[in-house]
Amino acid sequence: MDEEEFAELAAGAALNALSPADREAFEAARRRHPEWQHLVDADAATAAALADTVSDALPPLTLRSNLLARVAATPQLPAMDASAAAAAEPVAAWSESDEQPAAEPPPATAVIQAVSRRRWTRGILGLAASLVLLVALGLGAATLNDYLNRSAEVVALQQIEDAPDAQSVTVEVTDGGTATAHWSESVGKVVVVSQGLPQIADDESFELWFVRGGDAVSAGTFESADGQATALLDGAVEPGDVIAMTIEPQGGSPTGEPSSEPIVTIPTA
Repeated sequence: MDEEEFAELAAGAALNALSPADREAFEAARRRHPEWQHLVDADAATAAALADTVSDALPPLTLRSNLLARVAATPQLPAMDASAAAAAEPVAAWSESDEQPAAEPPPATAVIQAVSRRRWTRGILGLAASLVLLVALGLGAATLNDYLNRSAEVVALQQIEDAPDAQSVTVEVTDGGTATAHWSESVGKVVVVSQGLPQIADDESFELWFVRGGDAVSAGTFESADGQATALLDGAVEPGDVIAMTIEPQGGSPTGEPSSEPIVTIPTA
């Protein structure tokens, strides 16, 4: 998945409009590419801001079922140029003065699933239209706020990347894969982003270390089910440190020292 595809899924995620399959693909890409988190944050913030502009007037009881059925049945057309778009017939808007028809039963599950599989556009107008659908479906702002709750390692990585003294080094992992250390002395944090890590046993963990002056200081453990991981180290990097990664018993080395040869060594000087 490239960044453009992730951006499209991020827009749908901000509106809680992804199918289970798209949701799984989105979360997997989000773990692999924490540097794309700003796309998720921007979409969630935009949707939340748009929510404040929505009128409190109640829509017709049939709006939800009619809208879902129409979207599912309407073929996707190629983009129109400006002249064609200007000549297009506008869609009549419902007003509060219109008589509200009786409530209708909810649409079939197949219709809802078809709508969920649609790919959402990323423009402001696309988000505004999707937000109207979101409000009609009765989903509140609390759902959008969930996407603002980022993990500690993702927050730290963003802080590091925004710092004027941000640094990073990428090295190869033993037997394949890569590991990139991101750090900033002014922020005082270090994050290691790894891909292609080896499979380890259920009773083992990856452990990170600061190697300084010939001694190894544990910087915490982490797990990786799919070979991808973003880990925030315990402690700050010091001048001349080497960041190392080893495979240890579950929970970390019982002796407080590495018990195996490192699979990653990242110099910071």
